[in-house]
Amino acid sequence: MWLPNRSRTAVSQARPISGHTALLGVLGDPVRHSLSPAMHNAALAELGLDWIYLALPAAPAELTGVVQGLEAMGCRGLSVTIPHKQAVAALCRELTPLAERIGAVNTLIPLAEGGWRGTNTDAEGFCAPLRAAGDDAWQGTTAVVLGCGGSARAVVAGLVDLGCGSIQVAGRDPERLATFVADCAAWAPQLQPLTWGAAKPDLEQALSEAALVVNTTPVGMRSTSDATAAERCPLSPAQLDRLTPGSTVYDLIYTPRPTRLLQEASARGCRSQDGLEMLVQQGAAALRLWSGRDDVPVATMRQALLEQLP
Repeated sequence: MWLPNRSRTAVSQARPISGHTALLGVLGDPVRHSLSPAMHNAALAELGLDWIYLALPAAPAELTGVVQGLEAMGCRGLSVTIPHKQAVAALCRELTPLAERIGAVNTLIPLAEGGWRGTNTDAEGFCAPLRAAGDDAWQGTTAVVLGCGGSARAVVAGLVDLGCGSIQVAGRDPERLATFVADCAAWAPQLQPLTWGAAKPDLEQALSEAALVVNTTPVGMRSTSDATAAERCPLSPAQLDRLTPGSTVYDLIYTPRPTRLLQEASARGCRSQDGLEMLVQQGAAALRLWSGRDDVPVATMRQALLEQLP
């Protein structure tokens, strides 16, 4: 059996798969659309590791059995994506302090004594492009986070690390929003709930004061089942007009590039950042943990992703 290497930045020849080839993978439902295999397999080829990274579909009802089975098979590490980031935390023998604080896991590392150590590299990946502006660039600033799901928890953790003075999280479901803020209050005291609805002006006021706006919702993501999905924007025209020129709008979505939100933000004089670099950097951080190597080829991973995008 042979694995074709589609990335021009990795080795030009196919990599053989043998009985010694070790397994990595990403668990999700659905997950076959994931670009992580292209990114990680390009890096593994360049590192010369006899490992392969696969997309591994796992329905929620099957998650426990899948995670236990992969441990028994000697899997070298796992990425975890929607909808399993919170559920998989309960299946870990250990959690890093960050994963325990966030309440979500996106990376599993096998323990020598058995079981999994769960951590979260999303916060590190999220912060990476923002840190390029300087270590103190976000100190004391105001940030607005759209959405209060699992990804938002990692984003808030990253914003705390960046030193944001005020973090306002907007959610449409008051009960879910209150739970989110309560869960994060101990480690994010600057966090405030923000009502997001047509009859509420709170979000518009917050947007006018924000140095950074982050979209963690899936609104605007390209969909194979909905031709109009990529034309949608999480903010209304009136809300978009409250963005401050020179502020940064960060959309975790990276398909299409740019998203409708980033198009509208750029037209209003805002800086824009999509989620592709976050995907690269969180993946590179995970690969360092699995391999124990610091020479992970980040540029190769980024190029492999770009080659997969339309």
